[in-house]
Amino acid sequence: MDHNETGNQSKKEIIRKTMIERQGEAKIIRKVILITSLIIVLIAAAVGLVGYLYVNSALKPLEPGNKNAKTVEIPIGSSVSDISSILEQQNIIKNARVFKYYVKFRNEAGFQAGKYQLTPSMTMQEIVASLKKGKVMQNVAFKITLPEGKQLMQIAGIIAEKTGQKPDEVFKTLNSPDFIKKMQAKYPDLLTNEILNKNIKYPLEGYLYPATYPFYEEKPSLESIVSDMLKQTEVTLAKYENLINEKKFTPHKLLTMSSLIEEEATEKVDRNKIASVFYNRLKAGMPLQTDPTVLYAKGQHQKRVFYKDLAVKSPYNTYINKGLPPGPIANAGVDSIDAALKPEKTNYLYFLATGSGEVLYSVTLAEHNKKKAEHIQNNN
Repeated sequence: MDHNETGNQSKKEIIRKTMIERQGEAKIIRKVILITSLIIVLIAAAVGLVGYLYVNSALKPLEPGNKNAKTVEIPIGSSVSDISSILEQQNIIKNARVFKYYVKFRNEAGFQAGKYQLTPSMTMQEIVASLKKGKVMQNVAFKITLPEGKQLMQIAGIIAEKTGQKPDEVFKTLNSPDFIKKMQAKYPDLLTNEILNKNIKYPLEGYLYPATYPFYEEKPSLESIVSDMLKQTEVTLAKYENLINEKKFTPHKLLTMSSLIEEEATEKVDRNKIASVFYNRLKAGMPLQTDPTVLYAKGQHQKRVFYKDLAVKSPYNTYINKGLPPGPIANAGVDSIDAALKPEKTNYLYFLATGSGEVLYSVTLAEHNKKKAEHIQNNN
């Protein structure tokens, strides 16, 4: 055998050995991949099983044998998340998140505010049914309805009428320093020290949300009545938290602007467009010149504002002071709050409400005066 044949055999042997080694490595790699895959599948199955068992457990009554009823209060305006948290905190359900997903998966809605008698032995469906039907602890003793655009003095009168108290006494309590401190302690994020500004007429002005409030006691304390109203304001503003932070608003500034929109609005008006006029004037360094602030400054109700009224000396008078007034001039509904946060983009600097409730917008003063001459009789 010559040298070349020997060399060829050696090369073949090397190739054969290399192939055998690679086949061995490939088998090992396949085993590793197989084992790894099996481990992943087993882990996923275990996690899935644990998750299933957890959710399945959370869907069952917290304590099947515990029939002791607890009084659970669901405040007005509570979201599904709020209700879920309350039920977990009161030890009625095992897990708030599971309850929330259960409600959403079943597309349940129509939960009612009130005080309920619930037990840890109730199933989720029984709890949902109870909250939807409004099976409360007791019948509603009375309701207080606050319309939009009401001032604190008017609200005091409404509360007094429903509770058999004297309006003056209710109003006095609403403005007492001790009462204000109590409310601030309960709602520190809502009732900041901005309400204590020396130019503020009434600290709680604009903070009592317009809604219908049910009460289950014959004679609830004024503190509990006002607390419900402040809670509803807090709940309403919480829905706009991201937008409020984005625009760097404080609750006080937002409620102040919202109150101006509310007082200028009519049923036919586009609140977002009115908001745009106010923001455009602020940006241009112009006074807002909104009549309701003049009436608020005067502290009296009259059908229209006369030229002589525009000179009233008050921080609230937006004819002689630029910027927003020191605080809200009335309570505002969600439409006005929404408009204050989402003004329409316009170039308007003026608007005029006609006798029919229609609102006309103008870019220039000349245009505004022309419309005023056409639609408003000058009886000043």
